[in-house]
Amino acid sequence: MSARAERLRGALVVAILGGSLLWVLGLDPIPQDPAYHEFADQRVWLGIANFADVVSNLAFLVVGVWALARSRGWVAGEARRSWLVMFAGVALVSVGSGYYHLDPSNETLVWDRLPMTVGFMGLLVALLTEHAGPGVQRFALVPAVAIGAASVLYWHLTDDLRPYVWVQLGPLLAIPTVLLAYPARYTHAGLLWVGLACYVTAKVTETYDAAIFAMTGEMVSGHTLKHLFAALGPACLHLMLVRRARRPEHRRRYRDGPAIEAGSRRCRGGATVR
Repeated sequence: MSARAERLRGALVVAILGGSLLWVLGLDPIPQDPAYHEFADQRVWLGIANFADVVSNLAFLVVGVWALARSRGWVAGEARRSWLVMFAGVALVSVGSGYYHLDPSNETLVWDRLPMTVGFMGLLVALLTEHAGPGVQRFALVPAVAIGAASVLYWHLTDDLRPYVWVQLGPLLAIPTVLLAYPARYTHAGLLWVGLACYVTAKVTETYDAAIFAMTGEMVSGHTLKHLFAALGPACLHLMLVRRARRPEHRRRYRDGPAIEAGSRRCRGGATVR
């Protein structure tokens, strides 16, 4: 990839992130809708209020802990720290979101959203590091996580969701841009798209919480399904990290350690990777 092409791709990503930030900040302040806390499934089971929405958060704990426990098998290269931060955020979502759903309110919602921003920013920096270069992680990981946390604190203090909206919108726009603009340096990149599709599906089921609850005969609500689909997304990313290998044209420029060598041996041994 030429230096000019690298600069153009970097400028495109910066334009996406910066442009979306300016657009969101140009909107009128966005207060938290009190009706947001009125979820469709409010059944009490085993003495636990909002049982399904609380217990479904265990999916985040399972995925986060599973991924962190098997992180030595990742093919993560220079982005390893960012991936670790992302999956730590996923695991912590189970605690924060579970706590929130026991007693939904603006005060408890803070603890739901804080770990979510850790996951969003960890993922964004991981992918930028893998595609744009290792310098991204060195200089952007800590500030990105701090910006994510600050967006939640700003909302909590001012009841203005605009910065938090951007923390979700910015990565959602930038990540597909990165995947399309930069050549893939690893195999199994399709699992990234599957993970993104799971996240989009989670947002759809969240929007139709009550409708899905009614449509399923009050068996499961859209918000409960949101938790399950949202946890399935990072599960796909963990599978990608375990299964992928560095593409041959990028092996000299980057080093991944023992895991990439194992992946290379699997490729030479006849396994087909895409």
